[in-house]
Amino acid sequence: MTALTLSTSSAAALRADAVVVGVAKGSKGPVVAPGAEAVDEAFNGKLAATLETLGATGAEGEVTKLPAPTGVKAPVVLAVGLGDAPTKGDGYAAEALRRAAGAAARALAGSKKAAFALPAAEVADAEAVAEGALLGAYAYNAYRGNGDKKNGNGVKEPLAEVALLGGKPRDKAFKAAAARAIALAEEVNRARDLINMPSNDLFPKSFAAAVQQAAKEHGLKVEVLDEKALVKGGYGGIMGVGQGSANPPRLVKVAYTNPKAKKHVAFVGKGITYDSGGISLKPAGHNETMKCDMSGAAAVFAAVVAAAKLGVETNVTGWLALAENMPSGTATRPGDVLRMYSGKTVEVLNTDAEGRLVLADAITRASEENPDAIVDVATLTGAMVLALGHRHFGIMANDDDFRTAIHGIAEEAGEPSWPMPLPAELRKGMDSPVADIANMGDRMGGGLVAGLFLKEFVGEGITWAHLDIAGPAFHEGAPFGYTPKGGTGTGVRTLVRLAEQAAEGTIL
Repeated sequence: MTALTLSTSSAAALRADAVVVGVAKGSKGPVVAPGAEAVDEAFNGKLAATLETLGATGAEGEVTKLPAPTGVKAPVVLAVGLGDAPTKGDGYAAEALRRAAGAAARALAGSKKAAFALPAAEVADAEAVAEGALLGAYAYNAYRGNGDKKNGNGVKEPLAEVALLGGKPRDKAFKAAAARAIALAEEVNRARDLINMPSNDLFPKSFAAAVQQAAKEHGLKVEVLDEKALVKGGYGGIMGVGQGSANPPRLVKVAYTNPKAKKHVAFVGKGITYDSGGISLKPAGHNETMKCDMSGAAAVFAAVVAAAKLGVETNVTGWLALAENMPSGTATRPGDVLRMYSGKTVEVLNTDAEGRLVLADAITRASEENPDAIVDVATLTGAMVLALGHRHFGIMANDDDFRTAIHGIAEEAGEPSWPMPLPAELRKGMDSPVADIANMGDRMGGGLVAGLFLKEFVGEGITWAHLDIAGPAFHEGAPFGYTPKGGTGTGVRTLVRLAEQAAEGTIL
């Protein structure tokens, strides 16, 4: 991953391939943001006017490169837009700083070192800039160029080093902020790598092996249930989804414990490593990105590792429900009835509504440990994409206050979300004439129906929330801010911040 250093050097004095400065939209034109004073001085105070001449406005994500003047050791000045200039006395929002830093880092792909002279005088601002730059510098080049980094169809390697100016390398608070940004970026990027990995290399067994390897490195406890153990244990949901594939399913438990912890949170991730829809086969044009249907499990795995790296004083257990949903002579058929781990029976009306089946077993298993809260994360429904688009995930919960709190946490973390209801009247649509419940209900409000299904499997008295990340988990458009094309790692930062707030006593 891109290296991060803190530096007290002047933006004009540091040797680098480029120096990054911020520019905002002012009422009378672009305004140079704090941090760029030395560069502006080298332009004789005319940096904003020069940028305006080049067409820069300060709009969010706008990138303008120009030759550095005499007095600046970097040969290039890169000005990145921060959006509207704050009103007097206010600073820039953390997410504006993250996105600007990410856009700059992407624009500097192929460079060895860049000095970031964005607003970073405050610890929180420095952390936001660092996080955005490290996330923006991400690239997935594992399958390019036959292993030769110089031969990847002209694809540039990510920016190698970010020097964060204004960060104080000897100050404990700044050092902690940098360490948190590095840990979060490493784990978001771990999730992105897993999501981007093709399904012929990432399947339940290999995913479980990746978890076991990381557990050795970070002192985590792992338990892996293979197909024999799943059958013996009565995990009818996970086995029902995975039985049609040559790659059998797994249920993976990965746990981080802290001796000072007073709370325990369980995260449950949907890990469909490839989703063909099963017998209810997806139509043409809907299969190409289905390697991403394990994004929830990737987020949960990465969040547990991040909690360990940061030493969060909350016990965090991750449950990864891993299966490949394929059509074959052994696959579950529409109309089949599965007996779940909870003992409830489910009539499968649509084998493409498989995520809720594997999650139901994992949620039941997680409930047996009686955690203070369970949060599941899943690319669960196309209905949620229709409702909220591609940048927001939906939040449902059995506790309104918990749902509201998670919404606030997600917004703070920089992950757009929206609270969604669980209307009781939609439950009737899942009534089955032959089983306790069907895996499908009313078509309208399908994302909410899925949430109601999952709610049935939460242990009594346990606070629970469901994050449907189907929209933002995999980005098919052009990159923006620190969001790349492909896997995004959505959910990791929200889960980590939830665990931190549990330790702080501000939630649960």
